[in-house]
Amino acid sequence: MCTASNYITENHYFGRNFDYEISYNERVTVTPRNYEFKFRKIDDIKSHYAIIGIAAGIDSYPLYYDACNEKGLAIAGLNFAGNAVYREFEDGMVNITPFELIPYLLGKAADLAEARELLDEINLVNINFADELPLSPLHWMISDNSGESIIVEPMEEGLKVYDNPVGVLTNNPPFDKQLFYLNNYRNLSNKNPENTFGGDIDLDEYSRGMGGLGLPGDLSSASRFAKVAFTRANSYSAGDEQSSVSQFFHILGSVEQQNGCTFISDPDLYEYTIYTSCYNTQKGLLYYRTYSNSQITCVDLNREDLDSEDLINYLLINEEQINFVN
Repeated sequence: MCTASNYITENHYFGRNFDYEISYNERVTVTPRNYEFKFRKIDDIKSHYAIIGIAAGIDSYPLYYDACNEKGLAIAGLNFAGNAVYREFEDGMVNITPFELIPYLLGKAADLAEARELLDEINLVNINFADELPLSPLHWMISDNSGESIIVEPMEEGLKVYDNPVGVLTNNPPFDKQLFYLNNYRNLSNKNPENTFGGDIDLDEYSRGMGGLGLPGDLSSASRFAKVAFTRANSYSAGDEQSSVSQFFHILGSVEQQNGCTFISDPDLYEYTIYTSCYNTQKGLLYYRTYSNSQITCVDLNREDLDSEDLINYLLINEEQINFVN
């Protein structure tokens, strides 16, 4: 399971927690403008916007989990088990596979408006990347420098696109239901509430933070949606880069998964937050930290040769970096 969010200060920030039980040797991958994207059912694309993101360390194709292009459009794919429906080839549509969606949109679209136009023509076809790598059931959060975002969900009735007023996505149920469930928390506040219990009962304000009583703290996707939506909506930081990036990691840190708390199977297999990513979409900066390395690491898209034809990869730094001061 995973959680994605954006955050707006003087710049626009976008990223996600990648929660899973096993790692696929994730790496930061920069796709330069002249790397040739090969597609299964449409013409290959030889020239496109440069892209930076985190991808599986598999083969020479960038299997992006989340990414941002040089124009500031960013996408994250999240697990959508039990709901995602991929289709057969359809004449008159742009037939791409789910693992091709991020490269296709980020390669061609500069902003949300252009992404929406492309989505109108897309049919997500049911073709595996390889026999040993079947498709993952996914839905996607897409955001740009405006700070606005949309959700894309491949449903039985077709590809649905939702405006996203809360800037958050988790897993199940579908986004419209997640959004509706926030009505259950409309009484929450970052301020302590007045005593409206009734009668003449004198109730004590015995702690700070009582305005958040009822906010869920478990690791289910519906609870994480509510928790990070509340945290994001009430987050405050200075607008400079360090303060904004730090606050973004704290927002997603409110719903990170600790190893051991979500059992998957024996022997000793648990879901945990493998990495957290944060993109400054305006500046092309990708920050990340991993479960075993809480230090924030940054890769700058614009320091690479963006006119190259070859992928540029940086393995995630997973060893804890501790600053000894004496």
